[in-house]
Amino acid sequence: MTITPSRIFEVHEAQDGRKRRLYTLNAVPGTAVYGEMLIPTPRGEFREWNAGKSKLASYILKGAQGIGMRKGSSVLYLGCATGTTVSHVSDIIGEEGMVFAVDISPIVMRDMLFLAEKRGNIIPILENAFHVDRLAKRISAADVLFQDVAQRNQVEIFLRNADLFLKDRGYGLLAVKARSIDVAAKPRDIFKAVRKQLEAKMTIIDYRELDPFQKDHCMFMVKK
Repeated sequence: MTITPSRIFEVHEAQDGRKRRLYTLNAVPGTAVYGEMLIPTPRGEFREWNAGKSKLASYILKGAQGIGMRKGSSVLYLGCATGTTVSHVSDIIGEEGMVFAVDISPIVMRDMLFLAEKRGNIIPILENAFHVDRLAKRISAADVLFQDVAQRNQVEIFLRNADLFLKDRGYGLLAVKARSIDVAAKPRDIFKAVRKQLEAKMTIIDYRELDPFQKDHCMFMVKK
């Protein structure tokens, strides 16, 4: 199995039979974050990126042409949880970049603090992402806004943060969990409604449903 660069900046891939696997170059060699496989190579140590545990990885495997992130990017990540995806974002943006990792849960933020101790480009922030006035005191403008917040008003949260923090011509990635918005409605009807909300404020440049990796989820990529 040979690991080669993918079309996504700083993301690598390998074909394992019929299965396509993703990897990032480990910024902290010898250390796994969530039990992922570590693969040493002459080019450095690669970490496997599990699409079943990461909506961003799912989006890439579903055919994304880009994710807006590269070396040196500033990323505002809303809904960071314990840091599975944040750790791969950390690998992608490198020492020159910065990821502001926001979550409302003190329990998951404890894990984020441990992760940030080993990775100097992560700033953990315990806060409700809806309260942009509070976040404004703690973060800078972002090249990329990524949101994975499973709340009914997740689109409103995304737009509020994009309006205040996302740079002009910056990219936004919104992972939509249909069941968190309306458990009774059909997911595709919800996705259509979200598209209308986003189109009023942003330019939609890509949309992909994330099945089978993430059931009843989709990803919108937008540009400000």
